[in-house]
Amino acid sequence: MLQNNALLSQLKQQIRENTPRVEGVIKATDRGFGFLETDDGDSYFVPPPAMKQVLHGDRVEAILKEEGDKKSVEPERLIEPSLERFIARVQKREGRLAVIPDHPSINNVVKSRIKRSLDEDSIADGDWVVARLVRHPLKPDDRGFFGQIDELIAKADNPAVPWRVTLARHALEQASPEAGDDWDLADEGLQREDLTGWPLFTIDGEKTRDMDDALHVETREDGGWRLTVAIADPTAYVAEGHAADLEAQTRAFTVYLPGQNVTMLPEVLADDLCSLKEGADRPSLACTLNVEADGSLGEYRFFAATVRSHARLVYDNVSDWLEGQGEWAPDAAVAPQLEALARLTEARAAWRAEHALVHKDRPDYVFDLDDAGNVLDIRIEGRRIANRMIEESMIAANACCADLLATHIGHGIFNVHRAFEPEKADAALEFLANQQIEVERETLTELPRYRELKRELESRDDAWLDARLRRFQGYTSMSAQPGPHFGLGLPAYATWTSPIRKYGDMVNHRLIKRVLKGEQAPAEASATLTEQLTERRRLNRMAERDVKDWLYVRFLTPAAQAQQDFEAEVVAINRGGMRVRLTANGATAFVPAPLIHSDRDKVVIDDKEGRIQVEGEERFKLGDVIRVALTEAREETRSLVARPAA
Repeated sequence: MLQNNALLSQLKQQIRENTPRVEGVIKATDRGFGFLETDDGDSYFVPPPAMKQVLHGDRVEAILKEEGDKKSVEPERLIEPSLERFIARVQKREGRLAVIPDHPSINNVVKSRIKRSLDEDSIADGDWVVARLVRHPLKPDDRGFFGQIDELIAKADNPAVPWRVTLARHALEQASPEAGDDWDLADEGLQREDLTGWPLFTIDGEKTRDMDDALHVETREDGGWRLTVAIADPTAYVAEGHAADLEAQTRAFTVYLPGQNVTMLPEVLADDLCSLKEGADRPSLACTLNVEADGSLGEYRFFAATVRSHARLVYDNVSDWLEGQGEWAPDAAVAPQLEALARLTEARAAWRAEHALVHKDRPDYVFDLDDAGNVLDIRIEGRRIANRMIEESMIAANACCADLLATHIGHGIFNVHRAFEPEKADAALEFLANQQIEVERETLTELPRYRELKRELESRDDAWLDARLRRFQGYTSMSAQPGPHFGLGLPAYATWTSPIRKYGDMVNHRLIKRVLKGEQAPAEASATLTEQLTERRRLNRMAERDVKDWLYVRFLTPAAQAQQDFEAEVVAINRGGMRVRLTANGATAFVPAPLIHSDRDKVVIDDKEGRIQVEGEERFKLGDVIRVALTEAREETRSLVARPAA
């Protein structure tokens, strides 16, 4: 008997070894079946019975089955689950508890239990919770899906659901840090220059409370300008290693969402003691720099100061006044400074256009909300002259910071952006060659040569080319070592102008103070810190996008019901259709292939090239501006569906 068992085991092992298998990620459909997509781009059919054993996004090993020329797979082993910690809605039916994951491609009802520390009576049907998957059918000894509710996020009728759920999804803090009111100005051994008599001014949005930069501008007799940038100084209150400092390091950034900010520092610091309020004396770290008549930067000097803002200005008012519109006017001490700063801005922009790079202006979309979080309107806010004045001032000041840290310390918190990641450079070269743009590899990896290429590409004004090339480009990351910022076209870039909102700027403030005091620099920031800053910035941006998507759906539901037309730009094309951005409000909508033409077989989508043919003729491509009609607004998935307008 033992011998027979050994033979049986050996036979089973041989069968297993000879059975073809594939590994990939499960992609579910709303019709019960799914596909397993391998890393090599192959796709295999997963029949409905087998889909009951997996979830969308699971990475699995599956048995490959062939019947004639048809291939399908049966998932056998779970490699990596798609759900571990997840957001869900509670379902209570006849005393039975379950959760439905909040995911556009997962509609499974998962039987669940409640964490012992939670009161089951406090959780009702429809409430939003944080859950965890504790059992999976493909795990050894597990017979089905089973979850555990770990945290109540919000009751079903809470008007703050979009904000609460989104912050929880990305594991971001729900509120600003708590702190007492007793904050003393530290004696840091710095001699602060008294600038309280200087007529410095701030320019911000009308509702801004955490004002972290004030300016003073002089026109030099020998040409050019002398610009003083005074920045709020939270490190004068928050010592390194203090509880508030450690919390700020964890949060890394203030989270800006429509209708709500979650500050990095306690609000008493961010919105009061450190904020450069009009008429209030504040500690500051400042930089005075020379801007030459041609817009190039000259000498600069960093120093500690005490400042007082003499005017709290608003972007639109300043822009209107400079453009000869409106009734508002600045006082006599500020007016000539605004005119000088406008001229400085144009000179700097012209210099950067020739010697660095200037981004194309893109509008901001501002949500007007009532107290209950309902969207009253979505306004387009363009990059007007006042916005550009602050932007150019901050870029100049940050370039000076990068130079100071690189020269005197050799490290800091730098924003590093490579135009093309090394592993994508060859693919980008091949793509450019196919467009009759022959360049050497160094053109994509060396800043001076890349600047020339970028200007050449922008002169073509080809939206399709620009959109396709972005697929190969990298993202900005935080680095302890100086490195080029290809997006700005600068050899190094280190921000210090938003220390109320960015922890990396607080780190740079402390390093600048070391230089001012002639102290030895500490060890450079760890890779753990720079990776934390990079990741938290990514999560913050995703949270902002997710809240906006939710509000867009609520705002545009009437437009979808009325099949309203909108102008839109094609921003992405995949095998299922194309994604467009509505130019009137910034919302994105998906146009599925079946809505492009009633006969799906007549629609040919080339997702790699970003082009769509209909009945043999090219109809759409990346970068096109078209008209679409909204057809659906789905709040359960926070998505908009559209079709090409007739």
